[in-house]
Amino acid sequence: MRKIDLNRRKVLVTMGSTAAATALLSLGGRSAFAASNMTVGVIYVGSRNDFGYNQSHAEAAAIIKKMPGIKVVEDERVPETMEVQNTMEAMIEQDGAKLIFATSFGYFNPYVLKMAEKYPNVRFAHCGGLWTDKDPKNAGSFFGYIDECEYLSGVVAAHVSKTRKIGFIAAKPIPQVLRNINSFTLGAQSVDPSFTTHVIFTGDWSMPVKEAEAANGLIDQGCDVLTCHVDGPKVIVETAEKRGVYSCGYHADQAALAPKGYLTGAEWNWATPYKILVEDTLAGKPMINFLRGGLKEGFVKMSPYGPAVPAKGKKMADAIKARMMKGEFTIFKGPLKDNTGKVVIAAGVSQGQQDVALEQMNYLVAGVIGSI
Repeated sequence: MRKIDLNRRKVLVTMGSTAAATALLSLGGRSAFAASNMTVGVIYVGSRNDFGYNQSHAEAAAIIKKMPGIKVVEDERVPETMEVQNTMEAMIEQDGAKLIFATSFGYFNPYVLKMAEKYPNVRFAHCGGLWTDKDPKNAGSFFGYIDECEYLSGVVAAHVSKTRKIGFIAAKPIPQVLRNINSFTLGAQSVDPSFTTHVIFTGDWSMPVKEAEAANGLIDQGCDVLTCHVDGPKVIVETAEKRGVYSCGYHADQAALAPKGYLTGAEWNWATPYKILVEDTLAGKPMINFLRGGLKEGFVKMSPYGPAVPAKGKKMADAIKARMMKGEFTIFKGPLKDNTGKVVIAAGVSQGQQDVALEQMNYLVAGVIGSI
């Protein structure tokens, strides 16, 4: 049973005199909130204990709760519908939230944008959306270059796979998901160009039954390493362990679920951007509208290597990671073709991590078996 007051989303109360205590500063021609005490709202699309995406955000929320003067209100299992708009409004009106972390992709447009327009003195930090200068200045997007970790996971996976076939279970073919599938594939192909990645899209972020079916189906097709981009990898990692194949995790560390077959994983470290955005709000600094970082900036991290990873695989992955930490490694560079044979990055062209084109990715690279 949910430990949440469901009335929060439906019953809005008019803000009283406490709102008058809010201090506004004008910095750089832009209005920004500054206060010694502040309420922060965090909204999750799934359960906070999902061994995955929502848990990774909940871990960051737990860290900022310990910051002086910060109160955190949370709501989980909030769908990407008008319900999230109601939740945001309730956090503002009932709890006095001055900063809201909206963590699911579908929250951004139109819900976060509408609330940002309605409440110009509240900040809205959305995870993964592509903010543009046409959007409200009190809204912003934060995300991590977790494709760096996906590439490294692909390198590790290639060192244990015998079939050269990797299974990837994904929720939706949005740019962030495609970028991870492609990075994982390119990492494996850097070890052996003959590697293929077999992709199944389930259609939504949390569909345990379909995820189990997809995992078993991919294993039956000969995939001996599974990975994923769904909210809760638990079912997939456990299925791989039961079937005697390897797995690479996502969002958080799932090693405890697969003590034999867990190789490594791509993990978020959301505490880094959360702290930046909270501290800036407290200080009255202008809203950061587009916040990004990778391994170097501490936005993402790798799970520890599992017992099945050979020394050769660790050495290669560690060497590439060291280059990434120095900003010397480019994942997406030409010539690069998609899995239909079309050139998507021309020869001589490199797309660095900050290239916005990567956040608009709409293709699967050569070697990926599947379609958008």
